[in-house]
Amino acid sequence: MDEKNELLRKRKEKMKSLQDMGVDLYPNDVKVTATTQSLIDRFNHMDNEELAGVTEQFSLAGRLMAVRNFGKASFISIQDRAGRIQGYIGRDKVGTDAYAIFKKFDIGDIVFVSGGLLKTRTGELTVDADAIRLLSKAVRPLPEKWHGLTDVEARYRQRPLDLIMNPGVKEVFYTRSRIIKLIRDFMQERDFLEVETPMMQPIAGGAAARPFKTYHNTLDMELYLRIAPELYLKRLIVGGFERVFEINRNFRNEGISTSHNPEFTMMEFYQAYATYEDLMAMTEEMITAVAMEIFGSLKFEYQGTTIDLARPWQHLTVKEAILKYSDATPDVLEDREKAAQFAASLALPVEDDEPLGKIIVSIFEAVAEPSLMQPTFVTSYPIEVSPLSRKSAADGRFVDRFELYIYGRELANAFSELNDPEDQRNRFAMQLEAREAGDEEAHEMDEDYISALEYGMPPTAGEGIGIDRLVMLFTDSPSIRDVILFPHMREKKEALHAPIEPR
Repeated sequence: MDEKNELLRKRKEKMKSLQDMGVDLYPNDVKVTATTQSLIDRFNHMDNEELAGVTEQFSLAGRLMAVRNFGKASFISIQDRAGRIQGYIGRDKVGTDAYAIFKKFDIGDIVFVSGGLLKTRTGELTVDADAIRLLSKAVRPLPEKWHGLTDVEARYRQRPLDLIMNPGVKEVFYTRSRIIKLIRDFMQERDFLEVETPMMQPIAGGAAARPFKTYHNTLDMELYLRIAPELYLKRLIVGGFERVFEINRNFRNEGISTSHNPEFTMMEFYQAYATYEDLMAMTEEMITAVAMEIFGSLKFEYQGTTIDLARPWQHLTVKEAILKYSDATPDVLEDREKAAQFAASLALPVEDDEPLGKIIVSIFEAVAEPSLMQPTFVTSYPIEVSPLSRKSAADGRFVDRFELYIYGRELANAFSELNDPEDQRNRFAMQLEAREAGDEEAHEMDEDYISALEYGMPPTAGEGIGIDRLVMLFTDSPSIRDVILFPHMREKKEALHAPIEPR
């Protein structure tokens, strides 16, 4: 019998023994009055003489993480959502029967402890238990530190174990929740209404991406998991909600990488009577405000690089960025054949009918994007890659749009919205041509959206911000999977309960 099965066998024997002693392995009748950290915050500064004057009794529950047995007494470590604290379990105090039951507990069990407080000789705050109970028996043993895996994917596949064994992982998700709250508060303070729009849509629109398909039996129709909420949020602008935002999931049937997951969280917001320049200022204000709350500073380290969010942030056009970070000359970016030749020199694929604007963006993504480490607004995107953006009044080949880059990653995409229904119809027609030529990410014609525009949409600017990527930045996380509790993984045939290494 292998070691793992032997451990399982012993645990099940203990469970049977406890049941024979009349112990309920999974009761649900306790009331918790304290967390580990609340006790530490309130009483850690006191000595034993001061603690003796505390008459309050405390009840807490959590996972049993360590036991040191000294015969008639034991020290334990309990971990709850807030942290860890030590407990002292004395046979004379909890009673002989309760102590005998406690001796059959295992590391990983969920336990309940109540009692007063004391300080040990080493000065550690300790719950002096007058009662201890089992709340949930752990059948599987927790992994031993020295039997861990070096494969980081094991942590993602076994997230419950990851959260138990690695407290730092929990902190990432507490920070994630805090960031989202700060953003939500920021938006609501500026009179934006939080809304929800459909996750399943008859037409996949609002971004250039491949959708996931599904089917509704009763409606007898094919639907798509949304790639973006954009076209529905703009319908709300038409309807008179002049400032709206949504924080929710998008789904794109694309590759997986350290910065891409098939489902991800975005905030999209739209503001009537605003331009993309207004949103640049707002984005700077929002992200710097969040940074000050998280770090207390606009400078912080991300993956060994100092990021400085001090305003104003750098502004570059797409073409300026290419010229700054490559040996391209200005004439290359004005002539399709020259641009195609330059792209070929970078080993970038170029289709025979690919327009100049798309080639320019491919070059930008290859030569400039990885170098944009400090916050940079990139503007003047070609119209060919911006089917929902307003044309630039200065040059109709480009649109009023920006993308925000930090550490070589796109964090936000925004533009002054196209609100001319005839122009929008023509843009969709251009997209249909690209789709028929084999571009699976090109937009379909959305007649219902065009009809909404025909009722009149005020001049509007809109933006999408990648929440996962922002959390990566603010938690020094190298992979998007570190900031998504249950990231998508390739199917693994072997058992998923191998040990896991604390980091």
